[in-house]
Amino acid sequence: MHTIHKTDEALGFLPLPGDAGKPITVVGTDAIRDHFDETCLQQAVNSRMAPGVTDVILNPDAHAGYGAPVGCVMVSPTHIYPGPVGVDIKCSMSLLQLDVPEDAIKDKATRRALINAIVERTPTGAGKGQRSVKKARHINEITGVPVVTEGATRRVCETLGIPPEWAYRCEDSTHTGHDGTYDALRTRLEKILAEGRIRNFADKIGQLGSYGGGNHFGECEITRVTDRPWARDTAKSFGLKDGHVSFLSHCGSRGLGNLLAQGQFRDLENKFRAWSTPFPAADKQLVYAPLGTPEANAYIDDMSLGANFATVNHLLINALVLEAFQEVLPGTKGNLVYFISHNIAREEIVDNRKSWVHRKGATRAIPGGHHSLAGTPFEKTGHPILLPGNPRDGSVVMVARAGAERTAWSVNHGAGRRMGRKHAARTLDQKSVDADFDREDILSNCRKYPIDEAPDAYKSFPEVLRSVESAGLAETVASLQARFVIKDEAAADD
Repeated sequence: MHTIHKTDEALGFLPLPGDAGKPITVVGTDAIRDHFDETCLQQAVNSRMAPGVTDVILNPDAHAGYGAPVGCVMVSPTHIYPGPVGVDIKCSMSLLQLDVPEDAIKDKATRRALINAIVERTPTGAGKGQRSVKKARHINEITGVPVVTEGATRRVCETLGIPPEWAYRCEDSTHTGHDGTYDALRTRLEKILAEGRIRNFADKIGQLGSYGGGNHFGECEITRVTDRPWARDTAKSFGLKDGHVSFLSHCGSRGLGNLLAQGQFRDLENKFRAWSTPFPAADKQLVYAPLGTPEANAYIDDMSLGANFATVNHLLINALVLEAFQEVLPGTKGNLVYFISHNIAREEIVDNRKSWVHRKGATRAIPGGHHSLAGTPFEKTGHPILLPGNPRDGSVVMVARAGAERTAWSVNHGAGRRMGRKHAARTLDQKSVDADFDREDILSNCRKYPIDEAPDAYKSFPEVLRSVESAGLAETVASLQARFVIKDEAAADD
């Protein structure tokens, strides 16, 4: 059994066996820390003891995942790890702020019309793409190549009808290859396609502008700015409008990112076996590549291709959502607040050393004044942090504080699961879930809200937020109150 040692109200550490190095930083109040399962803690230890890893942070939303826990940060100056990025490369959040006052969507008929207009443009479902809906952007293979090799450049945005200025509201609007060039990505894509590693590229590109399944969603919100002078000033700089409608989206790189990630896992597993290299903790999901090797370069290139897809996917979804609102509520205007990832590896400075920071179900959290925000709209305030909770309990926009340096400039990515999907389906009551939504007057495109995605399948979001704020990592700028939800109704696997 692993024991977490408490150092503050919402901070603790998990020592390594035999105190063999820097312990794992753990964020969470007593209520959170007491409910980390043993598998999650063992995965954190395995990750920290893997070659080249100098830091692991366990966030309050953490739970067992693919090699490394979902809800962790893993830092290495010498190695790249696919596991702590996962199979949904650059799964992310984005928030669109509209100029629509909340009373304009009070009527259920208006909200139903908005739901219909959105699902006519942005399909849900694991295999669904733009061809499955009638008011989509139809994107072909020729258009798709610049998307994945450049990301949200001006020419890509203009081709797809995305406001080019939204690129300035992104954590990363574009990703280059391992050598810092787009040419590396073009070369890599040509090689992948020539080898038949992605046989249905046109179909995967056709998924741009779609949510997919599982825990991905689109959610219409009412923005409630925190009633403090600093929060009102920060909200204004973010472009948030108190008492107005906003739209929160959660999705990633869809089928293309999954294929790229799975291919990398296979490649590295085969290399490990060919070289007779032992897997860390005998877990093949913790395969790695030393930086500078052909294997590391190939992974960085493939991750960047998937990340560019995810970026454009989000921006296109937001453009389509704005278009849907304009159809139902003519004259609607909207601007992107921010787009931020929680499944990515980035090269950053940690403890005055250049390192690859792997965030798996974790969100970048940089406060105002940090050098990395120089020249961005957020250099004085810090960037927006978008944290989804659940429709019933709401979501939040936060901003980082100086204490985030202790967690490699990172916070959690949401509430985090407390039940597996099958466990939730066995344990929770569908009628109670649907009654919750009726009581809160939250509509959905689903006949029955997916039981495995019910609010009670997740940890207490208020307690998770209390952990983040008590640890001095970030503070809440605004809360987001759900008015309707777009989800995939199909059951997901564990």
